[in-house]
Amino acid sequence: MACETLRHNCGVIGIWDNDNAAELVYHGLYSLQHRGQESAGIVTADNGHFYRHYGMGTLTQVFSGPDAIAKLKGRSAIGHNRYSTTGSSSHDNIQPLVAELRDGPVAIAHNGNLVNTRKLRRKLQEDGAIFHSTTDSEIIVHLMARSKHDKVRDKLRDAIKKVEGAYSITVLSNHALYAARDPQGWRPLCIGKHENGSWAVASETCAFDLLGYEYVRDVNPGEMVVIDENGMEIVPFAKPKKTFQCIFEYVYFSRPDSRVAGEYIDKYRRRMGKNLSDEHPAGDADIVISVPDSSNTAALGYASQSGLKFEMGLIRNHYVGRTFIQPTQTMREMGVRLKFNPVGGVLNDRKVVVVEDSIVRGTTLKKLSVLLRQAGAKELHVRVSSPPIRFPCYYGMDFSSHGELIADDKSVEEIRKHIGVDSLGYLSVERLLASVPQGEGIGYCTACFTGDYPTDVSEEIEYESKLRYSTKTGEET
Repeated sequence: MACETLRHNCGVIGIWDNDNAAELVYHGLYSLQHRGQESAGIVTADNGHFYRHYGMGTLTQVFSGPDAIAKLKGRSAIGHNRYSTTGSSSHDNIQPLVAELRDGPVAIAHNGNLVNTRKLRRKLQEDGAIFHSTTDSEIIVHLMARSKHDKVRDKLRDAIKKVEGAYSITVLSNHALYAARDPQGWRPLCIGKHENGSWAVASETCAFDLLGYEYVRDVNPGEMVVIDENGMEIVPFAKPKKTFQCIFEYVYFSRPDSRVAGEYIDKYRRRMGKNLSDEHPAGDADIVISVPDSSNTAALGYASQSGLKFEMGLIRNHYVGRTFIQPTQTMREMGVRLKFNPVGGVLNDRKVVVVEDSIVRGTTLKKLSVLLRQAGAKELHVRVSSPPIRFPCYYGMDFSSHGELIADDKSVEEIRKHIGVDSLGYLSVERLLASVPQGEGIGYCTACFTGDYPTDVSEEIEYESKLRYSTKTGEET
């Protein structure tokens, strides 16, 4: 959703045994900047010492000083780009988190969202735990600290077997780099290797392309990877089961030049566009445009299947921050105009198909429709390469309440009228699933479209209900 106020997942990366570990992690995080622009941090390990640099803002804002990278000594490092899903946007929640365990320090970087956070947090606090952040990632650290095992790998395995929900994590100790992915496989995590013998793990393979690491394989759901002086070891910690990968990784989150199971995301987004054209043609339209950048490949697929010409009708200013981080409504509204500019010569007196990847609140698309009409578009036909988002996500996307979703209480026709376009068509759940990889044991989480949650989220639903009630009454939860 190129212009909606949806926050991405986080991005994580780890490098083991390289002289330029911190610099490589920095550049890897730059490749993953699309997954998180709220804060960034890097931790390195060097001869029993940990070094950390972190801050609020994008990577270049956080690492603006000349010595920011130079002071991060060591041949191993992990890094994190963050958007908050569980836990507020604050300095205390910046990752990687660092903690001192009995046998030495560890650092952890987490992508995802746990669904049993409140229950575990209450239990840990009752046992005397003191939390320094509000992020669910700190839960894993406390669980590791309470493990009776001596080795970090066993402590980590103990901890992740107690948590539920979405997590792709990297953990750094003085002796090893660890990576783990939850048994459902919500968030991506992959392994790379350099010709010099160095190993890497990252949220997406596009980071490896920049760093010169060869993509080896994905971390499979329910696996922990241990990388140390002896090489790489795969340690399963949960029995294989049907996966529930987040479908939005294919729709929006992952970069089109990243690979999942060896295939580029670009391939699947084009297929979504083609299927969208079959389901919702616009035969008398003149051109197809995208809402750049995340909708580009779906729009190309739509144009190819429909026989309509693809044009660049909207130009995106890549030097403008995302609209939702602006502090006032006036600045947010101006942000849309700053970020997107219509091309009058392309749009004037044309019937235009506008391909968007998703609609959450509809606010930005409503403003864009006004801009496109002012630029001369005769008709606007919006086509969305995913189904209507009707239900909150509790696994890491930042729409955790019904009130944030325009499709929660509006029909497609009502949404069409609200955003001010001539027609509106969404890709069906069935054709979306037909667009992505298939195979034995492969499944997808479509809860935001269907309300069919793969795990027990009753605690999250109850919490959301209390928040909605308190908002109406003004009472504290």
